[in-house]
Amino acid sequence: MTSTNKAAKAVTRKPPAGAIKAYVASLTGTSLEYYDFAIYSVASALVFPKIFFPGNDEFVALLLSFSAFAVGYLARPIGGVIFGRLGDKIGRKYVLVFTLVLIGVATVLIGALPDYSVIGVAAPTILVLLRLAQGIGVGGEWGGAVLLSSEFGDPNKRGFWSSAAQIGPPAGNLMANGVLAILTASLSEEAFLSWGWRVAFLASALLVVFGLVIRLKLEETPVFKAIQAHGDRPKAPIKEVFTTQPKALVAAALSRVCPDILYALFTVFVAVYATKELGMTTGNVLSAILIGSAFQLFLIPLAGALTDRFNRRWVYGIAAAATAAYIPLFFLMIQGKSVAMLTVGTVIGLALHAFMYGPQAAFITEQFPARLRYAGSSLAYTLAGVIGGAVAPIIFTALYGAAGGGWYLIAVYILVASVVTIVGMLLGRDPKPEEDVRLMQGTHAQPAA
Repeated sequence: MTSTNKAAKAVTRKPPAGAIKAYVASLTGTSLEYYDFAIYSVASALVFPKIFFPGNDEFVALLLSFSAFAVGYLARPIGGVIFGRLGDKIGRKYVLVFTLVLIGVATVLIGALPDYSVIGVAAPTILVLLRLAQGIGVGGEWGGAVLLSSEFGDPNKRGFWSSAAQIGPPAGNLMANGVLAILTASLSEEAFLSWGWRVAFLASALLVVFGLVIRLKLEETPVFKAIQAHGDRPKAPIKEVFTTQPKALVAAALSRVCPDILYALFTVFVAVYATKELGMTTGNVLSAILIGSAFQLFLIPLAGALTDRFNRRWVYGIAAAATAAYIPLFFLMIQGKSVAMLTVGTVIGLALHAFMYGPQAAFITEQFPARLRYAGSSLAYTLAGVIGGAVAPIIFTALYGAAGGGWYLIAVYILVASVVTIVGMLLGRDPKPEEDVRLMQGTHAQPAA
């Protein structure tokens, strides 16, 4: 074993200084931001077609609402470029503070936005603009949140430490669906559509303040401090990623496709299918998603830790293959219109997602050298979102309509997504924790070929 590898192993004995605080900060920050994003996701399926896109055929209104939903994903690369560049030039901390504020303000304004009956076409127009702001913020948030926990944590256990930011989406989804479930259970449908849904959006103001208090107390990551000390900050990180890391960028981006589409299926489209095709209530669907998200809180860090012990790419690829096999089974399970089977099926589906999403942050970030991690990770994450989560609800709806309410085309779509992600695993590289160790010891970490 080389001296560098011995040093890398030595740091595993106990959590590095500040690692636990950074883990909590990364988890809580992304949880708060994805709460904002998640309430929009649910509202786009259940509320917005009725109050922001009225006067259309029900199917057309749903497509318009999902198109507005997609804007948030389409805007993510903008955030990835802007904040990815800043994250590698000025540091992780201050970028994360700004993204938190941006998403929080946009979400509160959506909650206060008059609907179509009050201000006409201006309502959906402003909604799209605010969704754009949300997407830009999330596009810059993810890369920094991942680096916050992973660069404080043990590089040999990057799967676990990086999972902090990955817990954010299901935690945020759990909070969002919990709030919406309470509102739908306690209010009439008329009251919920009139003002009840706004409560969930406006409540995010309190959550953002809480998140800001935590993030403002953080220090910059040790890895970025070392890059600063070496005078090795890139002048044009975005350009450098495209010119020197094309294979890494492609591998990291493809890794996102299957988990993104799978998540959209179980947190957005299932709400449409179960209510319209199976006749279940909104409360039934929200409860199923709520339970599935609760399981993910434990499965995501478990999956991340598992890939620190076993080959990360193999665990990830096996989960992608299992997803392709499971989707037909899921739809067969719920044809009996059983709420219990819907819940069990959703839990299993989100568990498969967890075994890809848990190690995803580690896989993506370790494709890039430390000095380009924020830009590279953000670009891969956001660009993949455009072909994954952004269009998934629209494609699901179109395939559902084309198949006359059938699910077969949706299963084929998931199969293709699984193959794409497996290709990403084959193109990617395995972890090289010694690169961070060399950097921290005072020598430049060189990216693998």
